[in-house]
Amino acid sequence: MPSPALFSLLIKPAGADCNLRCAYCFYLEKAALYPDTPRHRMSDAVLARLVESYLATNQPQYGFAWQGGEPTLMGSAFFSRVTELQRQHRRPGTVITNALQTNATLIDDELAAHLAADNFLVGVSLDGPAELHDAYRLTHNGHPTHASVAEGMERLRRHRVDFNILTLVNRRNAAEPERIYRHLVQQGCLHHQYIPCVAHDATGQLLPFSLEQGQWGDFLCRLFDLWYQHDTRRVSVRLFDSIVIRLIEGVTNDCTFSRDCRHYFMVEHNGDVYPCDFFAEPGLRLGNIMEHTWDELLRSPRYQAFGACKSQWNAACDTCAWLEFCAGDCPRHRYITSRDPRQRSFLCADWQQFLAHTMPRFRRLAEEIRAERQARQRGVTATSRGTSSPGRNVPCPCGSGRKFKHCCGARY
Repeated sequence: MPSPALFSLLIKPAGADCNLRCAYCFYLEKAALYPDTPRHRMSDAVLARLVESYLATNQPQYGFAWQGGEPTLMGSAFFSRVTELQRQHRRPGTVITNALQTNATLIDDELAAHLAADNFLVGVSLDGPAELHDAYRLTHNGHPTHASVAEGMERLRRHRVDFNILTLVNRRNAAEPERIYRHLVQQGCLHHQYIPCVAHDATGQLLPFSLEQGQWGDFLCRLFDLWYQHDTRRVSVRLFDSIVIRLIEGVTNDCTFSRDCRHYFMVEHNGDVYPCDFFAEPGLRLGNIMEHTWDELLRSPRYQAFGACKSQWNAACDTCAWLEFCAGDCPRHRYITSRDPRQRSFLCADWQQFLAHTMPRFRRLAEEIRAERQARQRGVTATSRGTSSPGRNVPCPCGSGRKFKHCCGARY
């Protein structure tokens, strides 16, 4: 199957470098990819090539996602240079989006002002109230970070920066979805993303911070029950939005539920390109942007093989009622003891539990939204649950790169 021509970029401008030492961070160990470089920073030359070459491809819109490690280690001047280059190389009518995932502890007024001026969508990593957040998200010296994150969030608010919350659901906080959700909403955070923390050692044993089987399914069921009761129009939960979009539009905007893993490239600080940050390893290095074109990278046999593995799921998946939604789950949850994509996901039973528990209500919600759309087309305001919706011209918090009104906001 030919690789798709459409792709976005996930960029690690500071590599795996970070000012924190979160116990569960999977990317810190990726510094070992560059043992001769103790400090990893993207050079002006690599940045210029990255922006110019990507904007020269033919995309309906261009998505730059800046992650880490901790990307704000690059400083405000770096991101000013990013947007300067984007303005320099963009063609008339070009749509460019920038997303920044950060621990927020290094956000100062200068950076916040720049992020606001250039419409960056910021994701802040926050695992709930201080007691839960500080269980694993610590400094190099083992000090808690919740207070510093709160200060960074306040600076973002002061400068009117759009931001959402990324919560890693782990063994410590998985038992308290209601507490986490209410804490975020009380803080005025109405755009949430929850992702499961699953990690094994080389023998296949779960690491101490990892979810155990059953925890993810229970967390999602309880979270959905709370959200559905009060907040389907007020709070955006990326996973829930993705399922609703799937039911209404028949498309998937979440790579976890896609049948193919060829939607973006991950670019390291030196221009090395990998198919995914979860699989940044020597055997999956695709090339380097200083030496290869995007077309060459797209046509790479290694990239083709990697992307195709997503649909090589376990035979039992073929008769599962939920395959159309999970598509076998992310390969990182299948590759426990080997790189055989036909292994069942560690979270298989959890996804089945969640989808069985929620699907009747998801379908009901999808029907309501269809009716609302039809009513709007007739110039009629349909009555719906909830009272408010986010700004419709901001980048969609689901991470698709589209404007909110053209993505998850289409359901409002």
